[in-house]
Amino acid sequence: MRIGIFGYGNLGRGVESALLQNPDMELKAVFTRRNPESVKILTDGVPVLSVEQAEGMKDEIDVMILCGGSATDLPEQTPALAKLFHVVDSFDTHAKIPEHFAAVDASAKAGGKVGIISVGWDPGMFSLNRMYGGAILPEGKDYTFWGKGVSQGHSDAIRRIDGVVDARQYTIPVEDALNAVRSGENPELSTRQKHTRECFVVAEEGADLGRIEQEIKTMPNYFADYDTTVHFITMEEMRQNHSSLPHGGVVIRSGKTGFQKENTNIIEYKLTLDSNPEFTASVIVAYARAAYRMGQEGQSGCKTVLDVAPAYLSPLSGEELRKSLL
Repeated sequence: MRIGIFGYGNLGRGVESALLQNPDMELKAVFTRRNPESVKILTDGVPVLSVEQAEGMKDEIDVMILCGGSATDLPEQTPALAKLFHVVDSFDTHAKIPEHFAAVDASAKAGGKVGIISVGWDPGMFSLNRMYGGAILPEGKDYTFWGKGVSQGHSDAIRRIDGVVDARQYTIPVEDALNAVRSGENPELSTRQKHTRECFVVAEEGADLGRIEQEIKTMPNYFADYDTTVHFITMEEMRQNHSSLPHGGVVIRSGKTGFQKENTNIIEYKLTLDSNPEFTASVIVAYARAAYRMGQEGQSGCKTVLDVAPAYLSPLSGEELRKSLL
């Protein structure tokens, strides 16, 4: 399978490294909005090209993996490229997934291609596990906890505050809430009861630390609904202790079975990730294989992880899978 990478930030680099672990795939080109000569990749012999050159590669790339952001990049890029290539993206603005699906579906069908959107771990693997849990235990509740991990969006929000040089924000599950769910209590949990937020902030010299802390804790849609702790640290501490991008979380389905609903059953799916972008990239690469295979069968249009049979993700044949995994 000939793969293209469209965008070369943290996620694009993660895709490049994941391809090295998949011998049935070959990286053909990386596309960037920057000056291609300024972008250095780690795979020998692979060209770095301008995004404007992508259309000219439509006969040399089977699947284009889109590594841009959900806010402004993917709503335009994925539908445009789905006319030319099978595509996979990680669009994660949950409320806008239906309209993104519709746009990609129209383009992919027009081009006879397969587009798989919102691939990663949430949305993505967590979505699958919520679906499995609800289907298997219809009498029950879903619980999703994120962390402990760096929230890139929340960290960026802090960095926009006047007087802030750099920041990292960690999302942390509340242990008592997690234990209550695992014990089968099926609690009703508010936003504040499920997660706390811990912020590490480098401030400009002479900045009003009290004002910065107050702006963080009262920021609507980000921190106002949570118990938030703010630590002010040096840039050296930031580089030494907070330079990586760990994340993870759990999806739990707690449900009842039996004629009197007398028995409690717990399904739990857990991720502990040293590198959020590298794990996300690894999921995307598996779904690139699925997009290619579905295209080979003559399928077209937009799909999500909920539409893709698991066997499409594996490099093993159906016979090998039945022998080794069932």
